[in-house]
Amino acid sequence: MKNKSALILGATGLIGNELLQLLLQSDTYERVTVLVRKPVAVQHPKLTQIPVDFNRLDNFEDAFAVHDIFCCLGTTIKKAGAQSAFKLVDFEYPLKAAQLAKKQGARQYLIVSAIGADSRSKVFYSRTKGEIEEALRQLKFPSLHIFRPSLLLGKRNEFRLGEKAATLLSPVFSPLMMGSLKKYKPIQAKEVAQAMVAVANGNQSGEFVYDWTEMKRNDK
Repeated sequence: MKNKSALILGATGLIGNELLQLLLQSDTYERVTVLVRKPVAVQHPKLTQIPVDFNRLDNFEDAFAVHDIFCCLGTTIKKAGAQSAFKLVDFEYPLKAAQLAKKQGARQYLIVSAIGADSRSKVFYSRTKGEIEEALRQLKFPSLHIFRPSLLLGKRNEFRLGEKAATLLSPVFSPLMMGSLKKYKPIQAKEVAQAMVAVANGNQSGEFVYDWTEMKRNDK
């Protein structure tokens, strides 16, 4: 399928930035829209940037009239400052975007979740990720794709001590993660983005979940 249109939420993040570059380079997409708080430093004939207040996404409903929605929104509780603020970014905004997209006739919704997502988890982070997955399933999109990376590797704008330490140690421990532990392996943000584009180009109907193994298989 050619001449598709895409909408990205979270285009300034680690995965979202990689995804934006890939979609702009793709022959499949003729139009790419990003919803951002502040404009990104990218100019391209295909690209439309829409500065938005994510608390008022209803005001931008027309922007969701695209083929594919890519949701790369995400934060940390430390950065958000409170669990309530975290849930806004990782649950409320992705759900509202999905509702608007479904209303506008979008066919595919692709979202970055996290390994360990479980709506019954006692861990707030994992529970929230599981809850957004369940909420999205209830919308019955023609095509729903959920990506569950573990530690993301790549150059971030902000320094995260825990992630930096894990990144330095990953070459030592990653080869030891075999079998059922493979899904916990670190993965490059670009590889996740590549997998998302490959999956979107497949235009498969149904609900799909991808961990490390599936993302590595689809990242070309």
